Amino acid sequence: MSMPAFVPSPDAPGRTVLADVAEPEPAADEALVAVEAYSINRGEIFLLEAPRDGWRPGQDVAGRVERAAVDGSGPPAGTRVVAHVPGGGWAARVAAPTDALAALPDDVSATAASTLGVAGLTGLRLLRVAGSVAGRRVLLTGASGGVGHFVVELAAAQGALVTAVSSSPERGERLLALGAAEVIADVEAAEGPFDLVLESVGGASLTAALARTARHGKVIWFGQASRQPATIDFFSVVGTATYASIVTFTYWSTGASDADDLATLVRLVAAGRLHPEIGLVADWHETPAALIALRERRVRGNAVLTVG
Repeated sequence: MSMPAFVPSPDAPGRTVLADVAEPEPAADEALVAVEAYSINRGEIFLLEAPRDGWRPGQDVAGRVERAAVDGSGPPAGTRVVAHVPGGGWAARVAAPTDALAALPDDVSATAASTLGVAGLTGLRLLRVAGSVAGRRVLLTGASGGVGHFVVELAAAQGALVTAVSSSPERGERLLALGAAEVIADVEAAEGPFDLVLESVGGASLTAALARTARHGKVIWFGQASRQPATIDFFSVVGTATYASIVTFTYWSTGASDADDLATLVRLVAAGRLHPEIGLVADWHETPAALIALRERRVRGNAVLTVG
């Protein structure tokens, strides 16, 4: 049997086409999930430019368990869930490991839940790695995306003084509403020193952020959205960021449980303490157009596609 799914275009790198693919064959510890919504993360945009053989995009999905895992793990059929899957989620159905999904209460929509995968897990785990941020000055670059909004709200709730970098006035107002102490258009305008820097842009942004890091402060480098390598001049930072540390971070290598962390994020959303930032909602047939809009940075926050 087959089902519709978006796959990498064989003729146009970076693009997708809707095709018939084989129905998922879940492993014993996987549930079959009927997808109701999925969100696109920036890493998938990069991977589409040079996709590996057999790979299909789609990590962040929400929907309903159509068939429970045969080993008895995970929720029963009919349960609404959010899942962070290895791939293949831009489809009618997907096989989801039960250790990477969480049940959804009725008051959390599939649209909102679909944003909690890469963006939500990254934000939650970044702050876990950073340690206590209460009363600390935090500089966040690339704050206009889905991760940035989650980080601002989570860090502000812990008592951090967050300076968010966003070139969009509209996004700036939203970041202030979520708890940012200030929003600036360029990292060069940041007035340090900062106890903690969360850097996702790379290139000149990382260089400028390091120069504004406090003595014995920490820079957590978790992305390179500019796709430009950073050049750090030793003499330009000596005396301003002496003994500051640079730590690289990837959300998937922390050893944390996806199921547990997704459940935490769901509880925060349900309690009104975390608000997914969704810049685009469209029918899933509009996925190719949504990819272009994201690539051209016309979408602030998450882009969500609904299936059905």
